[in-house]
Amino acid sequence: MRKLSLFIERNLLVTFIILLWLKTVIVSFTSFQLPLYSWLDVFIVFVNPIGIIMLMFGLSFFWRKQLSPVTLLIIYVLMLGLLYANVLYYRFYIDFVTVSVFLQLNNVGGLGPSTVELFSPFDILLFIDIVVIGYIVFKMKKQKQQPVVPNKKKYAFTGLAFIVMTFATALIQNPHLLQTGYDREELVQSLGLYNYQLINLADGVKAPITKAFADETDVQEVQSYMKGNGEEESFPEFGIAEGKNIVFISLESTQNFVINLKVNGEEVTPFLNELIRDSFYFNNIYDQAAQGKTSDAEFMINTGLYPLPSGSVFVRRPNNQFQSLPHILRENDGYTAAAFHGNDASFWNRDEMYQSLGFDTFFSKKDYDVTEENSVNYGIKDIPFFEQSMDNLSELSEPYLANFLTLTNHFPFLLEEEDQMISPANTSVGVVNRYITTVRYEDQALQRFFELLKAKGMYEDTIFVIYGDHYGISQKYEAGVHELLGQKETALNHLELQKVPVIIHVPHQKGKTIETVGGAIDIHATILELMGIRDSEQMNFSRNLFTRDNEAPVVFRDGSIVTKDYAYLNGRCFDKQTKKAVSANKCTTHLETARNELHASDQIILGDLFRFMGK
Repeated sequence: MRKLSLFIERNLLVTFIILLWLKTVIVSFTSFQLPLYSWLDVFIVFVNPIGIIMLMFGLSFFWRKQLSPVTLLIIYVLMLGLLYANVLYYRFYIDFVTVSVFLQLNNVGGLGPSTVELFSPFDILLFIDIVVIGYIVFKMKKQKQQPVVPNKKKYAFTGLAFIVMTFATALIQNPHLLQTGYDREELVQSLGLYNYQLINLADGVKAPITKAFADETDVQEVQSYMKGNGEEESFPEFGIAEGKNIVFISLESTQNFVINLKVNGEEVTPFLNELIRDSFYFNNIYDQAAQGKTSDAEFMINTGLYPLPSGSVFVRRPNNQFQSLPHILRENDGYTAAAFHGNDASFWNRDEMYQSLGFDTFFSKKDYDVTEENSVNYGIKDIPFFEQSMDNLSELSEPYLANFLTLTNHFPFLLEEEDQMISPANTSVGVVNRYITTVRYEDQALQRFFELLKAKGMYEDTIFVIYGDHYGISQKYEAGVHELLGQKETALNHLELQKVPVIIHVPHQKGKTIETVGGAIDIHATILELMGIRDSEQMNFSRNLFTRDNEAPVVFRDGSIVTKDYAYLNGRCFDKQTKKAVSANKCTTHLETARNELHASDQIILGDLFRFMGK
């Protein structure tokens, strides 16, 4: 033990580099699902952290004559903290932390039940060595011992050589890598976690510059691209909801697999199953939300634009100008707009963003009687939420757009026994078992809301848009869903679980199931056309779900795509019929469309291009 201590004291820098490199590699293989398809991919994951780790520790002595053991320890702990933050974030979101996520931590729930659920007893192994090394470091400080300082020029050259080799290899494998910086799994696999963080930091710095240098020519560039998207087709339902009130209901964390599902012989969503029979039910709609989750779904539906690659538009660009549903409906038919949400008004920065989107009124937690008895997890339970919303809803000037956000069906899916209207599922995954009970409660809350609307005479002249905002069961817990549904864990089955229900209910209209392949972003255009509004001057990427071309790709924020026949996931192109990987050429055209649309959408948002419209 004494010999080990003496070795560490003399070779402290090397010890820190080896330990951090080893932990990073182990975490990369065990905690992250990186797209590794060859031995070269595996080798790259081993090599890519070395250069940046060396340079980060090199900061401790490049401008000093001696190495500071305490400074080395601080750098080690900070980088280890960054590594672990990504482990926790990835466990639920299957994504990596960005600078924007750090800046909006107050919007991801804090250290509550959601975060605690993600901890593992094995996590302590990442930090257990800090006790031993910390003791050695402070002993060295007390005895004024100094570790060996390497030759600075050779050290810097070696670190930079590893970084250059890492980037060169990555760009040879994928020339579009830095242009598509939103594919974080590929970035981390190719460049390493820490190099990826630096690129993300650079993108964050570039974002305000993009707005400062934007002008009318950027608008013309985007409009020129959009003109090639084709003409809108006519369809029988055009304008059937013209002049009606619109009620949007966001179903928290609700995935499409629960529709018509029975658990222990009972329907999980009996009310929705019945409502679908008299509604337009879109059963092939994919969750396209990114790091902004519910706020991203709201943003897509209101604007027809994609979410940002990092963070939430609600937090990063709340003061932009937007062509949003409230603005468009007000200009065309004099609509008022109100939002209803049982959480704090500042959550996801809604108090600011709703004003930019054109909402006249926002009823938040302060407008509800929220008690310990009628709330759980993230806020007031859905049934009292709808009940307490009725008075304010009934006082809105007609025609109106009302946006309701439910909360109870939120990870980790907690619900008191007296509110459980169905027995939990019986899978090996507790999160999935509880999910069934909270979805059932949500369904009952919807039934109660419709009963109240009918009792007050507010049902007949209203169109209802009910949609799942994003997935509820992350990939970490999907084994329980596969068990529940009796299916295997495959890339395409994972894709199928990303579907969310979209139900448009127009009273007295005959129901129809529409199997068009689409995404949440397409709700925007669909609603406008049902309202009889079609404006060629609008800039968005939404397609009417009644007429959408099944060959047009549904684009995900990480650059993945899905069409009727093909899906591009984790760097591979799949034939959905054979369920096998095929030549990447089958997906090439669709991937180019994805890159162009995501780039154009980012231009609109980061450049705040709507401020130039009409000038």
